[in-house]
Amino acid sequence: MMENWLTSSHWIMLGLLLGFAIAHSGLAALRPWGEEKIGARLYRVLFALINIPFATVLVIYFFNHHYDGLTLWHLQTLPGIKSLVWTLSALSFFFLYPSTFNLLEIAALQKPQVHLYETGIIRITRHPQMVGQVIWCIAHTLWIGTTFTLLTSLGLIAHHLFAVWHGDRRLEKRYGDGFLKVKERTSVLPFLALLDGRQTLVWQEFLRPAYLGVTGFILLLWWGHPWLMSVTAKVYW
Repeated sequence: MMENWLTSSHWIMLGLLLGFAIAHSGLAALRPWGEEKIGARLYRVLFALINIPFATVLVIYFFNHHYDGLTLWHLQTLPGIKSLVWTLSALSFFFLYPSTFNLLEIAALQKPQVHLYETGIIRITRHPQMVGQVIWCIAHTLWIGTTFTLLTSLGLIAHHLFAVWHGDRRLEKRYGDGFLKVKERTSVLPFLALLDGRQTLVWQEFLRPAYLGVTGFILLLWWGHPWLMSVTAKVYW
């Protein structure tokens, strides 16, 4: 029935997204205080222990409910749409994971630090994770076309837009004029700083092992996507 399209899963996903945003951005804001109290490595471990399970719950719930609600459009039979969605999805991961450049810091094997970058993908956009999330959301919403997926995408994009402001605020507080100079030479909108001459793309900066790792992850995800969907379907919520 048309009037029953707003399922409880819509509200549950909203709650999960809000909870994740509070946990992720809240812990990021508390990082200077937390590192002073317990050290950078232990705080990174605490950050991961809270955020990784939360993100896992979000992913599983999305997989199990992405066709809930009203179908707004159905484009899956259009020629080329599957290739477009996979291409956009793959591209999104190259923006989403620039932090793979510091894997040892992510794993807290080296002391985690806040870095002020102005090279590589930062020449394209100062907030690559936001751009990657928007691309991912566009691809998946285009393919699935339901109100649940649209709601999830809008929530994720809203969180990442907040993170743009929040991240800039934290970097300015930490680096002061140093960050303001980087901010002047970079842009949030992709390619804007390149188009208006504030940046010049240096292709050699993209020849990094991290990109091979991201490429391998994308291929693994493409191969294992059906298996992943079937596994998450066994979780009954």
